[in-house]
Amino acid sequence: MTAPPAPPRRTQGGVATADVVVSARVGDNAELFAQILALHVPAGATVADVTFGLGVFWRRVPPGRYRLLASDIALKPGVTAPLGATLTDGVDCRALPYEDAALDCLVLDPPYMEGMYRRSADHLAGSGTHAAFRRAYAHGGATDDGPKWHDAVIDLYERACREAARVLAPGGALIVKCQDEVSANKQRLTHVELITGVESLGLYCKDLFVLVRPNSPGVSRLKAQVHARKNHSYFLVFEKRRVGVRSTRDFSRATPPAPPAPVAPIDKLASGPGRGDNCA
Repeated sequence: MTAPPAPPRRTQGGVATADVVVSARVGDNAELFAQILALHVPAGATVADVTFGLGVFWRRVPPGRYRLLASDIALKPGVTAPLGATLTDGVDCRALPYEDAALDCLVLDPPYMEGMYRRSADHLAGSGTHAAFRRAYAHGGATDDGPKWHDAVIDLYERACREAARVLAPGGALIVKCQDEVSANKQRLTHVELITGVESLGLYCKDLFVLVRPNSPGVSRLKAQVHARKNHSYFLVFEKRRVGVRSTRDFSRATPPAPPAPVAPIDKLASGPGRGDNCA
């Protein structure tokens, strides 16, 4: 009788390489954003960049790779869309014109400095050497209502992320740019607030990227430094699907002690008469 042939040996797939996308890098937005799209968004997907600004993110993305719907609440003069993309002015990221579950990916990069949210346009941050930042990230108008300071930043993110959760199709990606800040001399970890907040909407934080600026930040008037100067920002990638993990933990609640192990009952029948007696 002929023995059955041995099952084929399992071989590992893939190739050895150091050419991988890493979670932290020194560079610019455009280079890292192109890598994030290539990793998390398939070619041909419908992508809405609802805070298009000057279009910096798309400078390294091959034209035509995605169906790009670019928009902003107030487009900058002279801004043009990449080849094949649509460009729409006057679109508020907190009230999008898209149907439910209509998009494969949404990109959100609103002004993330509390100095860009002021009751008067004359008090907006971004003057002098920061004018380029103000031109890229702010629409130049005053914030008339709602919370103030850092809470105004989070309020905009919250309302925009709610809209993103509505318009994204199941499995769709939300790519959010943010940066932590010190507001009123208090450390505000924006990326933590966003991760926990967006997870509460039923999205999964699938990836996180740290972008370190290649040059050193300057300070015009420094008396005494009490916080590290921010020279990095984040790209957060969320996926519209529920998973069994959450980033929120509550360490204030004491873990209840484990119940005592049950005591095994004494088997009286096994002991027999007279066993265990200390009789002389």
